[in-house]
Amino acid sequence: MADMEKNAEQTAAEKKAKKAAAKADSKQSGIKEKKEKKKLFARIAGWFKDLKKEFKRVVWPDRKKVLNNTLVVLCVVIVGSVLVGLIDTGLLRLMQYLMGLSN
Repeated sequence: MADMEKNAEQTAAEKKAKKAAAKADSKQSGIKEKKEKKKLFARIAGWFKDLKKEFKRVVWPDRKKVLNNTLVVLCVVIVGSVLVGLIDTGLLRLMQYLMGLSN
């Protein structure tokens, strides 16, 4: 019976310790949140500084490469459009033929 009372006292003491620790953690997290809010604009400014550094590292293509790539893209788009148009026209005529058979 004495063991049970000691266990009950220990669990009560542990609960109090946990509550105290939780209060301390909540106070620290509140302080951290305030610091994080203050640091928000500093972090945003840092992000823009890093962005500027990254843009300096980018190797931009020359005019000839840009023109060449643009022409390739336009040709692929035109060829693809023609193919889709032909397939669409073929399927439309097939449907019209099949509908004509049912009349």
